Amino acid sequence: MRQTPQGTSVGVDDPYAFVDRCEYLTDDGRCRYAVEHGHNDPEFARERREDDLRCPAADPHGEWEWADCPKFRSRTHGDECIRCGLSAHRQAHDDSRPLLEEHHLEYPDDDRRELSHEITVSLCRWCHAKVHQSWARVDDDASPDAEALAAREQRRSDEQSETSFTTAADRYDDE
Repeated sequence: MRQTPQGTSVGVDDPYAFVDRCEYLTDDGRCRYAVEHGHNDPEFARERREDDLRCPAADPHGEWEWADCPKFRSRTHGDECIRCGLSAHRQAHDDSRPLLEEHHLEYPDDDRRELSHEITVSLCRWCHAKVHQSWARVDDDASPDAEALAAREQRRSDEQSETSFTTAADRYDDE
C-alpha cells in the first residue's frame, strides 16, 4: 500500500484508480496547463501547442495514462466522504472544524517518484484518521461512525434553530 513521505498509510495501492480527470483538462480534451502555466515548463508547453494542445492522457487513442503526464493534478473537493458517504454540512458564520477533509493519495513534489503529482479525495475526519492509522483503506465499504453522524446532525439542528420563525408577540412577551 502507498505511504506518505512520513510513512503513514494513504489507504490505496493505486492512486490513479480514484481519478476521473486532470484539473488542467478542458471540456474539449485540451491541456489548460500549457496555456496558463506554460512559462513554468516551456518545453512541455511547446510540445502541447504543436499538438493543438491535445491531452495525450485524455485522448482515448492517446499514448499516455494519467501517470505519464508530467503536469497531472487531480484534487477532488467532494460533498461527501468517498469511503463512508458522510455528507458535508458547513454552517455560515461558523469556523468549526469541517466534517470533510482533503486526503492526499499522492503528494506534489514527491521525491519517491520520477513525476510529482497531487491526487486528493474527500474523506470525513473519522475515516481520514482511520486510513492514516492503517486501520482502513479508502475503498472499504463502510458506514459513517456514530460520532460522525451525531456531529452532522448537531450542525443540522443548529441550522434549523437559527432559521426558525418566532413571532414578535412571542419574542416580546408584554405580560
